[in-house]
Amino acid sequence: MAQLVTTYNTVDRPDFVRLQYSFAAHIRNPEKNPCPEAIENRRMKIYRELLYNNVEDFMASTYPVLRQITPDDRWHSMIRDYFANHLSHTPLFTEMPREFLKYLEHERRPQPDDPPFLLELAHYEWVELALSILDEKVNETTINSDGDLLDGNLVISPLAWALNYRFPVHKIGPDFQPKDTGGTQTHLVVYRDAGFDIHFIEINAITARLLHLITTNPDKTGRTLLQQISIELNHSRPDIVMDGGMEILNNLIRRKVILGTRV
Repeated sequence: MAQLVTTYNTVDRPDFVRLQYSFAAHIRNPEKNPCPEAIENRRMKIYRELLYNNVEDFMASTYPVLRQITPDDRWHSMIRDYFANHLSHTPLFTEMPREFLKYLEHERRPQPDDPPFLLELAHYEWVELALSILDEKVNETTINSDGDLLDGNLVISPLAWALNYRFPVHKIGPDFQPKDTGGTQTHLVVYRDAGFDIHFIEINAITARLLHLITTNPDKTGRTLLQQISIELNHSRPDIVMDGGMEILNNLIRRKVILGTRV
């Protein structure tokens, strides 16, 4: 914030603009930026507490598990550092949690007592908000919801995200905080239904691979993709892979993760 004030709060600016920059700088980091002389400190205290508490409350509601497992002093230290130093690139209030995630990923200095899953847990919790406000339209005229899943080109809902984590982030809480990954990946699908409710389902590695292949090979049929998986598995019974794949696809259709086939 000091850099922002130095860069923009220059002597050639009108007095009221310079006051605004000083006002904002003090609210964000009162330890490094003095209270503007023209404003009584008692009044500034109200703004300092109001703005910080609004930001902190919003972060705590977006990242409830992270807040729950983080001691108060460490939590407030992290939020205050974000509040004081991160320069957001959007004025939208709903984008603030994404800005906080960027801060965690690229700006915050890791601390010795940080849990090893901190970034993954934060991303997992952010996804729920991101999907709930995602403005995506499905063009149903280009999709056959009753299409042949084996011989058609499969369409994944834009409101369904396949996620891969090193840690089982969906299980983390006060009573479960793993110190290491355990050597296995966690595969999840997060999706929004027609009622705007968010659902999380854990999937196995084969389902995750199938969803990846559908996304990256939109012009290949379901049969071709399942045959590719059979080859990758070096399975002696391709028919078993095909049957299992159809079961997976039907389950994803029921959940509206896969919407059907392309017309």
